[in-house]
Amino acid sequence: MNFRPSPQQDHWRAVATAFARDEVMPRARQADADRVFPIDLVKRMGQLGLLAGPVDPRWGGSGMDHLSFAMVYEALGYADAAVRGFLSVHGGLVSQCIAEHGTEDQKSNWLPRLSTGEVIGCYCLTEPGAGSDAGAIVSEARAVDGGYVLSGDKVWITNGNIAHLALVFARDPAIAAPSDRLHRQICAFLVPTASAGFHRERMTDLELGHRAADHALIRFQDLRVPNDAMLGAAGEGFKIAMSALDHGRLGVAAGAVGLGQACLDQALDFAADRRAFGRNIGEFQMIQAALADMATDLEAARHLVQRAAWNKDQGLPSTRETSMAKLHATEAALRAADQAVLILGGRGYANAYPVERHWRDAKGLQIYEGTSHIQRIVVARETQRQRAAQRVAEDPTGR
Repeated sequence: MNFRPSPQQDHWRAVATAFARDEVMPRARQADADRVFPIDLVKRMGQLGLLAGPVDPRWGGSGMDHLSFAMVYEALGYADAAVRGFLSVHGGLVSQCIAEHGTEDQKSNWLPRLSTGEVIGCYCLTEPGAGSDAGAIVSEARAVDGGYVLSGDKVWITNGNIAHLALVFARDPAIAAPSDRLHRQICAFLVPTASAGFHRERMTDLELGHRAADHALIRFQDLRVPNDAMLGAAGEGFKIAMSALDHGRLGVAAGAVGLGQACLDQALDFAADRRAFGRNIGEFQMIQAALADMATDLEAARHLVQRAAWNKDQGLPSTRETSMAKLHATEAALRAADQAVLILGGRGYANAYPVERHWRDAKGLQIYEGTSHIQRIVVARETQRQRAAQRVAEDPTGR
């Protein structure tokens, strides 16, 4: 087992770290206060090759392995959760989904432009009545001559107001499916946001975290798309959505590690400098215990993220590993942020220090791309499946 990064991985980590430190971090506090996403950073990420991620170079991608991309997410999460969130959606949910399920024409049309930032992508799955239960979406795709007509509402769509391309999931009621398998009616479509019938508006009632992120309410009103806008085959939308979320969850998990590390670093620096009762507070055992728990928690999260990324790179099943990483890393990040605010005391509660913003952002990480409850369900289900398969392999007779 080799924990030493490859030269390529070191390269991407260095590029992302320098970008996050020099260009993202100095603007994060003001972007949070203004509630405006720093959209000019998108083209810069494209110039650096960060948008392209694991997409094959023949489609304009950077050809990173997934572990390198996880390091990019971690570096951005250290600086600003909103910028990391942009990339998880644009590069993880949209670009990688097209790379895996698109036709040659779809790949050649969209991926090079997504990789440079000329085109920004958003992922339209969540609805007012369908969040964790993604199979319950009611947006409709009605088949007509030469294509489909889309209607319905989507909410919490990250990048929704700045996107040029939407990956939209809608149900075709004409597809025959049992009443307990209606997710088999779901189809996926690549929809230009300039299409007639595509309406969007910014969500303004966001007060806790990810204030700089662009979240949209989107409505489709008799929006017509051609047949070749469908991604994958008819009825494969739910499978495509879940495969995309596997990529997005890795981005959230790795970003959570970065956020947690930022909180730990700030707590360590403060404990080394702050004096109380005649000595640095870092000498007190309760502070040391908190720092030790934060460090251990985050190192475990980092290894879970790296294991999930490694599985993806090896072509191995990674759903269980990715959900484990997302579950533990996001909860570890929130614990780290909570302890950092406490250690910094009044300074931690004030927005002059980043730990206050990190604490607010960390809560959202437990929700995005599937709540902690959903991750526990996925981990339990996949673990049970693995054990059942193991028992059959050990004793095919079932005795």
